[in-house]
Order: sequence, then structure tokens, then C-alpha cells
Amino acid sequence: MVSSLTQSQENLSQHECKKLTRIRHTCAHIMAIAVQKLFPGTKIATGPVTENGFYYDFDCPVSITIDDLGKIEDQMRLIIKANLPIIREEVQREEIRAEITELNEPLKLEILDRIPEGEIITRYFIGSPDTGKPESSLFIADVQPASNYWWDLCAGPHINFTGEIHPDAFQLLNIAGAYWQGDETKPQLQRIYGTAWETKAELQAYLKQREEALRRDHRKLGQELNLFSIQEDAGGGLVFWHPKGAIIRYIIEDYWRKAHLESGYQLLYTPHIANLDLWKTSGHFDFYQENMFDSMDVENQAYQIKPMNCPFHVLTYKHQLHSYRELPLRWAELGTVYRYERSGTLHGLMRVRGFTQDDAHIFCLPNQIADEILRVLNLTEQTLSDFGFRNYEVNLSTRPEKSVGNDEVWELATSALKQALDAKGWNYVVDEGGGAFYGPKIDIKIQDAIGRLWQCSTIQVDFNLPERFDMEYIAADGSRQRPIMIHRAIFGSLERFFGILIENYAGDFPIWLAPVQLRLLPVSDEFREYAQSVAIFLKKAGIRVEIDSSGERLGKQIRTAELEKIPVVAVVGKKEVENQNLSVRTRQSGDLGILNMDKLMHRLQEAITSKTVL
Repeated sequence: MVSSLTQSQENLSQHECKKLTRIRHTCAHIMAIAVQKLFPGTKIATGPVTENGFYYDFDCPVSITIDDLGKIEDQMRLIIKANLPIIREEVQREEIRAEITELNEPLKLEILDRIPEGEIITRYFIGSPDTGKPESSLFIADVQPASNYWWDLCAGPHINFTGEIHPDAFQLLNIAGAYWQGDETKPQLQRIYGTAWETKAELQAYLKQREEALRRDHRKLGQELNLFSIQEDAGGGLVFWHPKGAIIRYIIEDYWRKAHLESGYQLLYTPHIANLDLWKTSGHFDFYQENMFDSMDVENQAYQIKPMNCPFHVLTYKHQLHSYRELPLRWAELGTVYRYERSGTLHGLMRVRGFTQDDAHIFCLPNQIADEILRVLNLTEQTLSDFGFRNYEVNLSTRPEKSVGNDEVWELATSALKQALDAKGWNYVVDEGGGAFYGPKIDIKIQDAIGRLWQCSTIQVDFNLPERFDMEYIAADGSRQRPIMIHRAIFGSLERFFGILIENYAGDFPIWLAPVQLRLLPVSDEFREYAQSVAIFLKKAGIRVEIDSSGERLGKQIRTAELEKIPVVAVVGKKEVENQNLSVRTRQSGDLGILNMDKLMHRLQEAITSKTVL
């Protein structure tokens, strides 16, 4: 056993990491002790920190249920109260292998085998193996074959004592199945999720936001509002857009195409598959193969379904030789791509196997980069604002240690990105070394209605593909030069952006996006003919209108429209038919009173065009 770091070294190491991260990581280990104590024979896997908490995967001989979480929490609080020391130790591979074997923890042996040769191997103790702390045995005995400590392979970092965790500032949230290493061919484990904060108030605030997030969950609302489905009969991770979801997608696509044409882009359509050699030339086969589906045989040639649109746009560029006078070229495509994601990582619309990127590529001269980036930022701001997102977090990522391209071109591109951001007047954070290997980038995270950040828009300069595909243009002096290639997406993917929209609006879409903008509610069948004439009139004016055909009482019709989040309803009864008008009510503004068809049409059109509330 090699000696541990000194306390001062440990404190210095921990100072480099946020305390909240260390609290959560330690909570995961404490939870593992509690689970192993309460459920003898349980084997442990991995227990990482997540964005707002932690989880641990267990191979347990019995099923752990939601009802067990309270018992686990109680045991965790006892360990926290005991204020046990947490100690880091560097170990030798074969020495720790023998100890893991003695503990009969086969999953830990697999983790050990994945640690590269030459890398420092560490474990963390809860309870001290050297000085001892007698009360440790109250919690550790029968968990691991020792009297006063528990340990796990871990890279850390952790806090110094369990007592640094507030006993009322953590909570276990739920249980789910999880395949070992995310591989559906491997055993299924039980995963327990938890959250931890520095104070009880922070925990309560998070739980309140989480409750609101669950109410807005796009998977639940997608089913309730009949927007989309993931049909397991067709395979996981593939989205079926139902009529109401499809009309919203149509509106998004129509907006996107018009905005791009007005902004000087030209539209492309490219194939869904290509010869595998194309993906070898682009480098995707070498660097991205694990995320690509297997190739297929076509007349004794290997073809690959596309994971990216970029190489197709490059081939379109190379179809003819271009002059510097033609640049910049701005090409955009709503291109559907397919990527292999393990079933354990799939998540509604947010992570799927087939999705449509709002891809665009700009081919320009070096001295055009800053202006083109600024144009992209302006288009991004206008688009996101129109869809209701006005607060962003912006990051500029610079050259990583491993990269392609010379210093001069990296400096030129990075300076151009900074220049564009400064001209835009946006605050941004520089992520030194966080760029892609092929160029610097700007990433934009949008903030939704309950304060969550979502990664959507990205702008990336690429020095790699122009070199790999030998792209050229004729310069002013007659020489052949490499164009600058800029990748950019605003939505990221239509599927994921739609999921974000659902959650941002809690399914209560603004009227310009709502799949049904107006529902007519006939009091009885004798008024249906008038309702049909109103519907025909408004549909000709471009309003998405439908008639309630349920035959239910008016109160039930109104309640149904509320549940389906229809923005505007209009009652059609005896008075309305006699006076040739409608009794109108909106979700946002309440009762609008009596309106004739023309006035209602103009009010609706005005709200739709201006993207405001009726």
C-alpha cells in the first residue's frame, strides 16, 4: 500500500474543483455504503457526478424500490453524522486487483482493466484504514471485510469528512434500469439517482424546479397532446411525427427556409447514403466510427448511411471550380442524419438515432470570416428570439493541444470570432483549448422559461475538411487557394429543438406555433352548419381551425380544449348563429367577447404575424 497524499496536498487538489461537485461525489459513495449495508450481496459499479446530482449503479440480488429510498437516506444521514474521514490513496495495479478479487467485485475489475497502463490509479476510503475510527464499524461492518472503513476505486475528488455534507441538503430521487457500460448486451443494473446541495434552501429550490421540469417533460406532453411517438416496433430512437407535431415542424421548417433565403443562403438537398470511401476521406470513418451504423453492401461496394451532412456540401462545392468573386457561398440544408446511440442513452427527442440538422456551410475568403460570423450571429439572434429565447450563454472555444492547421490560420479565425462577438456586443466566456481539433468555435446555450440552459446553436471554423478534400478557389492573382469553411447550426436538430420548445412552453405554444389555433365549439348539432361555414372562411385566411366533433356538452368541450391547450375557442350557439358572430375566449387573455368573423380573422392574423399573444 503506497502512502496517501498529505492533507495539504489533498486540500490543494480539492480547491481546484467546486465544492458542490465534491459533495455530490462523496454522496454517491455514502449511498453505495448504505445500499450495500441494507442489501447484503450487492456489487457496485460506477457512481459519477451528474449536472445536478449523482447516481450509482448496483448489481443487487433483490429489486430496490422507490419505497426503499427513505431507508437508504436514513442510513446515509447516520454516516454523515459520524463525520468519517475521506482519504485518497494511490495504489499499484496488481495490489489493488488482488483486493478487488478478495472483495468479489467483478465490475470493479472491469473498471480497473479499462484504466490505461501508466495512469495513476487511486481509491478513496470512507473511514480511516490507518488511524481507525471505532464508530465507523457501525456503518461499514458487513459491507466490506474490514472493521472501520469502506473504499472504492475512484479518480475523485471528494470532501475531507462526511460531516461536511448537510444532512438535510440531499435527496434520493428515483431508480432506473441501466445496462452495464451502456451496452444492451451486458447485464442490467439498478441505478439510483440523487441530488445534493450545500444548503437545505438550495435543495428545496432545486426540487421545486425539478417538479416544474417534470410537469413540462416533453415525453409526457408529447403523448398527452398527440405530437409525436417513439415506436419501439420500428426500433428505438426513431421519431414518428404525428399530425399535430408535424404541422409545428412544417411551421419551423417554413420559417427557417424563408429566413435563410432572405439572409443570402441557397438551399441544398443531398442523399442519405454514400460510398464508404467518402467517409474515409472525410475522416469520419477513422474518428467517428463508433457513432456510425454499419455499412451496407450495394453491388459489392460498401455504402454508409450518413452521420453528417458536411462531406456532401463539400462535394457540391467541388463539382466546379470557383472564383474568389463567387465567395462567400452560403449553403443550407435540413439534412436528416443517422447516428448509432446505445439504447441506454436514448432520451425522447433529446437523444435519438435519426434527426434532422439545420445545417449550413459557408465557404469564404480569410478576410470574410468576421463579417460572415457576425451575419450568422444576427440570424441566430433573430431566429431564437422569434421562438421565444432571448437569454443566452455564449462560449468561445480556442485551439486545443491536438489540432490541425498552422498558427497563422488559427489566430486569424479566432480573432475573427472574437471580433464578431465584440461587434455583436454579447458577453461571452473564453474556453481556452476547448475548440475542435479542426478549428475554433462559438457555442450558444439558450435559457428556457424555468432557467435551464440548452446547447443549441454552434458556429465552427474548419481547417480540416478543405485540406482533406483538396478544396480550392481561384484567387485574384490567379493562384489556387484553400477556402475557409464554416459549419453552423441554429436549432442543432429539429427533433431536439422541438423537445426544447415543448418544455419551454409546457406544451402551451404561442398562437403562431400552435397546431390548432382556433377550435369552434357548437352547442349542439343544429349549429354545426354555421360552424363549418366559419371554419371554411378562416381556413381560407390561413388560420388553423377545427370544429369539436365530440358531441359532448359545451362544458366538456371547453374543458377538453383547455387540456389540449388550444389558444382560442369560439362558442357557436343560437345567439351566435342569429347574429352571425362568435363568442370568443383565449387561454392567455380570457374572454374577448362577441366578434364577427372578419374581426376575429384580423385579430388572429395580427397575433400570428407579430408572434404576440391574442
